[in-house]
Amino acid sequence: MPRGHPHRLVLALYLLGANALWGTSFVATKIALSGFPPMTVMWMRWMVATLVFLPFWRRVPRPQYRRGDWKLLLLAAAFIPCLYYLLEGYALRYTTSGQAGVISAVYPLLVGVGAWIFLKERLSRRGAVGIVVSLAGVVLLTLSGPVQETASNPVLGNLLEFLAMLSGAGSALAIKRLSVRYSAWFLTGMQAAVGCVFFLPFALASGSGAWTEAPLSAWASVLYLGTLVSLGSWGLYNSALVRMPANKAALTVNLIPGIALLAGWALRGETISLAQLGACVLIVAAVVYAETGKDESTRNG
Repeated sequence: MPRGHPHRLVLALYLLGANALWGTSFVATKIALSGFPPMTVMWMRWMVATLVFLPFWRRVPRPQYRRGDWKLLLLAAAFIPCLYYLLEGYALRYTTSGQAGVISAVYPLLVGVGAWIFLKERLSRRGAVGIVVSLAGVVLLTLSGPVQETASNPVLGNLLEFLAMLSGAGSALAIKRLSVRYSAWFLTGMQAAVGCVFFLPFALASGSGAWTEAPLSAWASVLYLGTLVSLGSWGLYNSALVRMPANKAALTVNLIPGIALLAGWALRGETISLAQLGACVLIVAAVVYAETGKDESTRNG
């Protein structure tokens, strides 16, 4: 095996680690919100990420800028972190971390639809079926969500989370265009810096008077989100992505709903009804169906 080429097991561990961090980020955000306003959490998260990343900035490969790239860079940053985390920050005030995690399962399908429309990539029959069925599962999950202490308005919260996934898909399409000439770490660092600047006015408007009263768990969650989730998860994922097919790496994102549900149950005591459990199974099954097996369009394309 050539030097510098990790064993397949190592790549699998990279992906498992990335998705474990993403899956637990919903619970961590809920805990952080117990001590800080949503926009303060968002700003602190990206501030921590920027400060941690700053010492390594000079080691990042310089981009090969081409005229007009600023439009895609602006679009990528506007979707993530700005719009994505603006929506998700409020979504987790109204829904449970488990439900938000399950809704994130539609992200790979949204990317597929966007690539079909904007990048002229063909959408397979499996992909089309998966999109319809998974969206039906999201509707079922939303309507069956009970009002509880950790989910005061699941309909609104789940809708905001779904819109956040749309924003994430938009950013992915822009980054896909840029990735040929731009390092993944450069783009990650750029988004962290943009997030730090963008969310600062929102954080100031939220006030800082309650910071001294925030529990230690809220502070720990902010540090966790800024370092391990914002930087660590993407570092692990990108380390695997550059060494294996992108579709194989993207398929592992489907681990997030299960991890989020388990984390919500174990750490926050969140409950799941039979109807919600059925909706979760429907969404995950639709995503797995869409991204596995061979399809006529794939074989002919």
